[in-house]
Amino acid sequence: MRRQIPEALPVAAKAGAGASRCAHNVCMLLELRAENYAVIDHAIVLFGPGLNLLTGETGAGKSILVDALALLMGGKASAEVIRHGAEKAVVACVFEATPGADAILEANGIDASGTEIILRREVMQNGKGRVFVNNQPATVSVLRQLAPELALVHAQSETLSSFDQAQQRVLLDRFAALSVEEVARHHARWKAAVDKLAEMERGEQERLQKADLWSYQSREIADAHLRPQEDVGLEAEKRILANAEKLYTAAMSAFEQLYEGSTSAETTLRAALRQVEELARFDTRFGAAVEQLTSARAMVDDVAESVRDYAESIHASPERLAEIEDRLALLDRLKRKYGASVDAVIEFGASVAARLAEVEDRESILRGLQADAEAARQAYAAAAAALSERRQKAAARLARNAEKQINELAMKVRFEVTVSPQSETVQWTAQGWDSVEYRIATNVGEPLKPLEEIASGGEMSRVMLALKVTVEDGARAQQMRAVAAPRTLVFDEIDIGIGGRAAEAVGSKLKSLSRSQQVLCVTHLPQIAAFADQHFLIEKHERQGRTETQVRLLDEPSRVHEVARMLSGAVVTEASQQHASQMIAASR
Repeated sequence: MRRQIPEALPVAAKAGAGASRCAHNVCMLLELRAENYAVIDHAIVLFGPGLNLLTGETGAGKSILVDALALLMGGKASAEVIRHGAEKAVVACVFEATPGADAILEANGIDASGTEIILRREVMQNGKGRVFVNNQPATVSVLRQLAPELALVHAQSETLSSFDQAQQRVLLDRFAALSVEEVARHHARWKAAVDKLAEMERGEQERLQKADLWSYQSREIADAHLRPQEDVGLEAEKRILANAEKLYTAAMSAFEQLYEGSTSAETTLRAALRQVEELARFDTRFGAAVEQLTSARAMVDDVAESVRDYAESIHASPERLAEIEDRLALLDRLKRKYGASVDAVIEFGASVAARLAEVEDRESILRGLQADAEAARQAYAAAAAALSERRQKAAARLARNAEKQINELAMKVRFEVTVSPQSETVQWTAQGWDSVEYRIATNVGEPLKPLEEIASGGEMSRVMLALKVTVEDGARAQQMRAVAAPRTLVFDEIDIGIGGRAAEAVGSKLKSLSRSQQVLCVTHLPQIAAFADQHFLIEKHERQGRTETQVRLLDEPSRVHEVARMLSGAVVTEASQQHASQMIAASR
């Protein structure tokens, strides 16, 4: 029977894909599964650290796996991805967790699951779907929030959406080891001051209306001269006064039956005690009974005295009862308006008095807030300007180094990184006031344009590879590793339009990048495949009249054979085998 993706995905480490949380300093993708997805019937891929390469014949389904991962990063779903004849497509993966990802889960009310994060997404025939994170229901929005922490997918359809201006700024800051903590602190202080000032500067009419209301409320509560727990005591006193006659009668009746009456409990106990004392004179076994009856008689005397005193203390007073009822009516009216208890009303009165004092002293408070806001504004502006200056200097270095790296990948481009300060306060953020944009000209004589205007996805993937290598190879970027957690990087068909030494340069750069980040790459070129740490072969087979795609991790002999196939085509010769073996050895 065909194996299916379980509702609760098991921990990938049990399959041998890397057991510890970021043990190799790279928080990586451990496992990817797909069922009834495009031409994939069922596939499981266990990835490892370093450079993971996917190869296979054209049309075998290599990019399908990248698309499946992009779907798990919040990509748009379509019923077209469901395998013909199936009710739904299911994709799932396991990542090693990061502190940032755990924080995102907590913010969305999702429990963390130890050292892994498990994502699963189902796509139905009607176009609808379901999302699960750590086997708990979630939304596509959560996947998109997690994506920057887990993987950056440079698929043909996902490259641009994964690399917006915010990501461009983050990459520049990482390259130059720039921290935004100071700017963020000043921004929080300035924002708090501005918000408080705006609240104080709301319409004068609204302020006066509130002041009148607060003044009335404060006066009404103050005039009542409330005491804590007053209503509780008055209610108890009211119950006694309202039932004074019943209470007096009950108390005196109890006193009569306990002490005064001819058949009272005290009289009966006294008589019984005399008889038991007589018994005790002749039989010592009744000594304890004498003590018990003596104690009981004393208790009856105490209770009788208490109820007699209580009866004598009861004084029916219609005047006091009316006074209490009037007071309780006032308290009830205040409680309906200002709180559930007298204590709550007192607390409300204190808060209203404080707000009234603040309004009455508005001018001095307003001047103080204006001074605070101006000081916070100047502090933020100074910090943002200093950060902007450092970014502009770093941008020139990044552009120069990245252009060199890009042109080593069979491209001839001009590359520029622009940092544009946005001094208007509406543009101020906790990351500074800069707009960072990467611009490129891919052909001689063409003007520089934003990256999103690059027509070729393969060109964009190579640009991204060059940028990431530039950052990771920078000596300053080494300082950022403690504060910028590496992610899994995915490149789909980065080798379009290149070959020869350019292809070898791409492979070398991928290998360099994979020393600090897990890299997944789909490639058609043997020069790149030779650099793999893990080499996966994507194959199509026919079974029972259906085409199925399978994924196989290659051992060393199989890997040599696959690189040889990529070199020579359908017929693998001994010469191509030797050449493949030499390429793999040289890549190490």
